[in-house]
Amino acid sequence: MKLIIGTALALLIAIPLLILAQEQRSPYAGQEVRNIKSLSDAEVQGYLQGRGMGLAKPAELNSYPGPMHVLELSQQLQLTDDQRAATQRNFEQMSAEAIRLGRSFVEKEAELNRLFGDARVDSANLQRLVGETARLQGELRLSHLRAHLQMRAILTPQQITRYNELRGYGTNTADAPRHHHGHQP
Repeated sequence: MKLIIGTALALLIAIPLLILAQEQRSPYAGQEVRNIKSLSDAEVQGYLQGRGMGLAKPAELNSYPGPMHVLELSQQLQLTDDQRAATQRNFEQMSAEAIRLGRSFVEKEAELNRLFGDARVDSANLQRLVGETARLQGELRLSHLRAHLQMRAILTPQQITRYNELRGYGTNTADAPRHHHGHQP
């Protein structure tokens, strides 16, 4: 009798676990229909449009404002005409470079996807394409980070503090702008 009850309990526990295991899907399920398997449509558009997509977070969250957001907040930051013009130039330069690099990155990812899709990938072209995509991603991130760095030379420490407040970043001392040599007061 104990054997029958024990077996029944084991089955009651095991059967739902087996069903659950069969129903678990890969987090990649559905992504096999993408044009470029490694990139969502939103990511492709972000790269092609030169959007930041979090590439400059170390700068943004450490009191190095982004030029696009500075332009959006120009009235609240009380930018001078010179500051506005310098910020606009910084943004346009970064944007043009990011669009160019983003387009190249998407093209290389598409090429990598085609090689795997057509079963034509080999060690040499794999190494070449992964190296090229990594280089392009690095250059793209550098472009965004460099634009944030340049904003520190355009804005005053008070404007940087205000920017952080307007963007909803904490007001503790770790978030306070740090004055660097060469910045305009």
